Amino acid sequence: MTKPCIHLIAGARPNFMKIAPIVRALQADRRLAWKIVHTGQHYDRDMNEVFFEELGIPAPDVRLGCGGGSHAEQTGKIMQAYEQLCAAEKPAACLVVGDVNSTLACSIVAKKAGIPVAHVEAGLRSGDMSMPEEINRLVTDSISDWFFVTEPSGLEHLRREGKPEAAIFDVGHVMVDNVLYQAEKLERMDTSGLETDAFKRAHARYCVVTLHRPSNVDSTESLQRVAEVLRAVAAELPIVFPVHPRTRANIEKHGIDLGPNITLLGPQAYMSFLHLWKDAVLVLTDSGGLQEETTALGVPCVTMRENTERPITVDEGSNVLAGTQPANVIAAAYAVLRGEGKRGRRPVLWDGQAAQRIVALLAQKLA
Repeated sequence: MTKPCIHLIAGARPNFMKIAPIVRALQADRRLAWKIVHTGQHYDRDMNEVFFEELGIPAPDVRLGCGGGSHAEQTGKIMQAYEQLCAAEKPAACLVVGDVNSTLACSIVAKKAGIPVAHVEAGLRSGDMSMPEEINRLVTDSISDWFFVTEPSGLEHLRREGKPEAAIFDVGHVMVDNVLYQAEKLERMDTSGLETDAFKRAHARYCVVTLHRPSNVDSTESLQRVAEVLRAVAAELPIVFPVHPRTRANIEKHGIDLGPNITLLGPQAYMSFLHLWKDAVLVLTDSGGLQEETTALGVPCVTMRENTERPITVDEGSNVLAGTQPANVIAAAYAVLRGEGKRGRRPVLWDGQAAQRIVALLAQKLA
């Protein structure tokens, strides 16, 4: 008897971090077949065989090659390509993760084709409609059939939006499954070949910075605020900043001086970056995923944003939501450096078993 086949949709590097534990759980469970569908939303030359080997999963079964263009162009290209794939293969379900354009595009196509949609990381809300991700989250959840939720706020939002209780599942977080898996792997490997190893060996204490959101890096004013924060923190301990290419271009374009005691690196491979931030005294970021990963490993994190769709990292975890005004961000960072930052705790279901729960539920529904 043929096993029901699920399409696992990924469009960008972070999506594969969320897909990987699900693939490993599917391999162990064996009741369902699956295909990894890479939409190509983000073309990444480093996303080669070694990248997938690092994650413990096979390379994508299907590459739709739909990178580039505006939000509308990209979403449209993905919808057209995925519609053809669905017509040819008629999967038993479409599983989407997170909140990228691929998540939105494939969920719409699947739903119109009568294919059930499972949304992993459902129910997260920032309340900020200027974020494209918020729109993607809202639309995807409005048509999904099964909601796999990472934290209590997601349950509350979905219930308030009228989603049926029987379709909502509090499962924990696959991103945490992945970081725990990779951190354990890192303990066993020789790290001397990783790009970040030299910096780490040279500095006993350091701060890791990642900033990429338009609200922080797209204007002279916002970059000047960032520079004020970085100069203040760098006066106390060295900073290492893997810089997104767009951020680097804007720093140069606007003539921003980040000050001394700061090392700029290029974008990092997953293991190289994990090797760096897991032992940092402080992580300063505007990344959603890093707020969660630092909470999973108990690393003090200061988030330079006015809102977060991941409030559990603040309520229970090691994250402080500091806003974007330099004085507030600097005060939160200095509190960490004085040893007054919160370590928090890892939320109960963030135990490395979320993917197993998801696969068990999907097998129950489909097999």
